[in-house]
Amino acid sequence: MGGNSTGGVHAAVHDSENRPITAGGFVDSGPIVFQDVSKEAGLTTWRHQMGVPNKQFIIETNGSGVGLIDYDNDGWLDIYLVNGSTYDAESGKAAAPHAALFHNNHDGTFTNVAEKAGVTNDRWGFGVAIGDYDNDGWPDIFVGNFGKNRLYHNNHDGTFTDVAEKAGVTLGNWSTGASFGDYDGDGRLDLFVPGYIHYDIASPPVPGTKAVAFAGCHFRGVETMCGPRGLQGEHDHLFHNNGDGTFTDVSVKAGVTDPNAYYGFTSIFADLNNDGKVDLIVADDSTPNYLYINKGDGTFEDDSYASGFALNQDGREIAGMGLSVGDYQNNGLLDIVATDFSDDYKVLFHNDGDANFTDVSYHAGIAQEGIPFLGWGVGFLDYDNDGWKDILMVNGHVYPQVDKYDWGTSFAQRPLLYHNLEGKKFAYVPPVKGTGLADVVAGRGAAFGDLFNDGKIDVVINVMDDHPVLLRNVNADTHHWVEMKLIGGPKGPRDAVGTAVYLTAGGVKRRDDVLSGGSYISSNDQRVHFGLGDLTKVDQVEIHWAGGPVEKVALPNIDRIYTIEQGKGVVGELCTGCDKKAK
Repeated sequence: MGGNSTGGVHAAVHDSENRPITAGGFVDSGPIVFQDVSKEAGLTTWRHQMGVPNKQFIIETNGSGVGLIDYDNDGWLDIYLVNGSTYDAESGKAAAPHAALFHNNHDGTFTNVAEKAGVTNDRWGFGVAIGDYDNDGWPDIFVGNFGKNRLYHNNHDGTFTDVAEKAGVTLGNWSTGASFGDYDGDGRLDLFVPGYIHYDIASPPVPGTKAVAFAGCHFRGVETMCGPRGLQGEHDHLFHNNGDGTFTDVSVKAGVTDPNAYYGFTSIFADLNNDGKVDLIVADDSTPNYLYINKGDGTFEDDSYASGFALNQDGREIAGMGLSVGDYQNNGLLDIVATDFSDDYKVLFHNDGDANFTDVSYHAGIAQEGIPFLGWGVGFLDYDNDGWKDILMVNGHVYPQVDKYDWGTSFAQRPLLYHNLEGKKFAYVPPVKGTGLADVVAGRGAAFGDLFNDGKIDVVINVMDDHPVLLRNVNADTHHWVEMKLIGGPKGPRDAVGTAVYLTAGGVKRRDDVLSGGSYISSNDQRVHFGLGDLTKVDQVEIHWAGGPVEKVALPNIDRIYTIEQGKGVVGELCTGCDKKAK
């Protein structure tokens, strides 16, 4: 058989105009949350490319990630877009597709400076993770490739140098969605790199050859490309940061080698049991997911099954693509949302405490609509700043063949948005015609962040074989908010990755974390963001810094982006709308 793990064949779902629901279901009016501003922003000058349109092999289907990074420390997020490649480029018959680094011009437009910055990658690119691995105050870029990985060190002058060889993190087969995190508390960011498939470009997985374990690969009885099931997996790797620009592979010692060689996609370091140490989760495609609890002695305990995260409530592994962690109930615990294949529901894992999880997808109301969709990028984001984290999923199929059959699904698909009803349930937000939620694209990686410094969370999507999409948050709410850029002290990571922030306002305590990696093989805005609803003051901010110390900070105002340095409190503030309000 081969192929992906799904929930079985589901009936086709169409809209009133007989379109597949994944490319239809639009409404004439309703709340307008996002507008597609890709063209106005200047992002349509660049295109992603991966393989050929008929997608003969699995390496051509999975798309690439997005990294949000303020690479020049000017207080505005820039956009790094990983590119794929082709068999022709790999063999030297065609030019390699370039990655893009779009500099934020502070006026709603972006300029691609990848060439000048030296970050075009020119390899078959998949994932990206952002982190300041050498604690020099400037964010660096890790790119997971098929072939050798890149570690781009930020030179502080708008350029980067690839130091992956010297650092010892090139690996060399198929790496995906990495995450930076300080697992051993020495103040330096370590690096976890999942492996997907052990792929041989010279001996591709063609049915009937030695590369494939069976005679044919099918989806719903139709012949398709093969994988991941039936193909050899690639192991995961944990690299310890030695503090001298080099890393040591400690996967075996730490207990995270992935002995079964599952098909790893997206990883996140985050503190799931609130003990001050970052744990590790990995979304695996068509194999059980991993959850590793940090034991605090340089090793992890594989708690995947015991925690309830390995499988869904049916006791089935899912085709895990994307992951996001967030506290959707405002109870101080990180929950997890995972995307997966079409013909299956997307999974919301509720944190019951002590990193034990229950699949509440149906109960919470996020399961039913998503079944025909094939999900990739995903994020917890408070899009309307009401103080409750909502969920957005980015979708697109892997088999171009689906457009030829009446299965109620499509190759290009629209995003799905769910509004959080005060932690009890989620309500599906229908796509209004002509708005961002009605964009029908082959979405893959997605990153979430405040691109315009207006307190609203936007979404950048890396689209398979097309230009990227920037969904600007134009929701009409007038709710208040606050954001914080954190700078760690001498004993923790300088970029504060792994820090948990608790904000109390109006008697409700909310949590947000500084993370690297996530969504689908992407990396989000590392500033923490809190919607405040109609509240006009923050009672308290408690920062649980990565590396241990807890600090309380007072915020003098709202609707601002504060820079907070460990031990020094507020050291800067940005308020883009203040001049307008003053007038």
